[in-house]
Amino acid sequence: MQVKTQPIDRETLLAHANKLIREHEDYLAGMEATHVEQKNGVLVFQGNYFLDEQGLPTAKSTAVFNMFKHLAHQLSEKYYLQD
Repeated sequence: MQVKTQPIDRETLLAHANKLIREHEDYLAGMEATHVEQKNGVLVFQGNYFLDEQGLPTAKSTAVFNMFKHLAHQLSEKYYLQD
């Protein structure tokens, strides 16, 4: 069975995504989606990855990556970006 996705504008989607982030048990202070784009039907979220001074990932980087991956999985099944 194919599920139809609904159109959503970028601002509304980011607000919804950030609400989900704040409510998630793995939320870290400062974790926020600041940009989203759609690639081949998948919503790709971006934001602060908490890199160190050399631009290398930290322990928080993994948590952010996993959160954005979670959002992509959950929200791509429901929405597509309406530009």
